[in-house]
Amino acid sequence: MKQIAIFGATGQVGLWATRKALALGLSVRVLLREPTRLPEELRSKVDVKQGDVTKLEDVQATVEGVDAVLVALGTRNDISASTTMSEGMRNIITAMKSCGVDIVSVCLSAFLFYDLETVPPMFRHVTADHQRMLDSIKGSGMKWIAVLPPHFTNSPSSKYTVKEGSSPGRTITTQDLGQFLVESLSLPQYYNKVLGIATDVE
Repeated sequence: MKQIAIFGATGQVGLWATRKALALGLSVRVLLREPTRLPEELRSKVDVKQGDVTKLEDVQATVEGVDAVLVALGTRNDISASTTMSEGMRNIITAMKSCGVDIVSVCLSAFLFYDLETVPPMFRHVTADHQRMLDSIKGSGMKWIAVLPPHFTNSPSSKYTVKEGSSPGRTITTQDLGQFLVESLSLPQYYNKVLGIATDVE
């Protein structure tokens, strides 16, 4: 694997995924609505495409020629009802199929391990859109890795556990989550699995 595309590269997790991918020697292409949101020290190191994940032609230009895709789409502080993330995910899947790319890791949420009615009401809209994303990748026929993290922290990198089908803990550092999203692309044992991830408790 030599080149990956990252969607959501200016978010907390996406930034660390971008840094980790570069540290591993990968070429990185990102799709950004506002390229100035990417820290200046990263702009010269990645291939920046300006556009929107809800526009298929922009997504297609980002995916063309890469070996794998990493999706860390978010809503920032907007937790109102929206289908932006799932629309973007569908465009990404369509573009990947068109370009012959079949490996994708996707950052979702540990709330998907629970029934929607048990999720705190303020997070239900976002969780519902994450569910639509998960449904899309499960039906894509591709080699997907669904990562469902708990609460993010900005703590230093630490030991962590990955577990299939449930969450192994309450928090995960953004550094470790970003790194795992990148590394899992090359780890077939995680393909087509729904994974929890969490920092180990000492």
